Amino acid sequence: MFVIATIADTIRVPPSLLSQPTLTSVQTEIEKRYPNKIIVDVGLVIAPYGPPLQIGDGIFVPGDGGAHHQVVFKAIVFRPFVEEVLIGTVTDSNEDGITVSIGGFFDHVCIPVYWMLNPSTYDETTGLWVWTPTYDDDEKEDEIQEEQDVGGQKQNGSTTSVKEEPGAEMVTEEVQAGAEEEDAGDSEESRFEIEIGSEIRVKVKSVNFTRITTTMKGVQATTTTTAHTSNRAFGLDGSGSNGAKTKAGGNSDGEGGTAVRRRSSSADLSDSDSRPAPMQIVGSICEDGLGLTSWWKEAEEEDMEE
Repeated sequence: MFVIATIADTIRVPPSLLSQPTLTSVQTEIEKRYPNKIIVDVGLVIAPYGPPLQIGDGIFVPGDGGAHHQVVFKAIVFRPFVEEVLIGTVTDSNEDGITVSIGGFFDHVCIPVYWMLNPSTYDETTGLWVWTPTYDDDEKEDEIQEEQDVGGQKQNGSTTSVKEEPGAEMVTEEVQAGAEEEDAGDSEESRFEIEIGSEIRVKVKSVNFTRITTTMKGVQATTTTTAHTSNRAFGLDGSGSNGAKTKAGGNSDGEGGTAVRRRSSSADLSDSDSRPAPMQIVGSICEDGLGLTSWWKEAEEEDMEE
């Protein structure tokens, strides 16, 4: 969930801090600038990790009394990996899916319809998604198969006539009515609502980063889906240099290097009032053990009682 990333950037030290040691003033400016910032293809910066690794000489620009230093430092970054399981809280539910908050500091985890538990339906009355499992179908099929086998054996063997007793039809109707009531009760018990504020377990499927730029064509949003991040030093704008040598194919050849898998898409936002989140996690609950934690706690308690 949390990783340590190496970041390279130019840090400006204002004139009011020039009297302090360079290490102290640079560290102060890093703590002001980076926490709660999202770096494209890296993640959400939580806090700096330790003192800066490298600090270049201060450069003064005409018309600016501050000193500009090239700095390399490490930071703690929120960047869950693909297939990681997270626990969060349901914050919103609509026809498109469910929104989840992680730890109260990241609210852009989306569970789309196609990653819901099957079968799941959206209840327009309550505004909630409902999971209605059909795990008893296999047992019913086995019972039907057994009845068919018994019927076949009776047809092949000797048959005997059975005399129906008075009132047998009435008893049969009562049994059928009782079976229908049991089925109705079972359908209510197998209805699981994903309520707002509930604790939910989610598996990460992809991490999307969106960069919004203003061009002559209008406002453009470029979304990049990345499965892994290479060993690089990043700046706040997402730019940076490779921390290891790269092959012609684009895979890093240094220690700890991993292949980068990206898929980009662009969209025109000139006529749109809303802006996409700069970082979004797409999650899934379409597996056993995922979904509301209360569902599986109850199942574990029932197994313990048995």
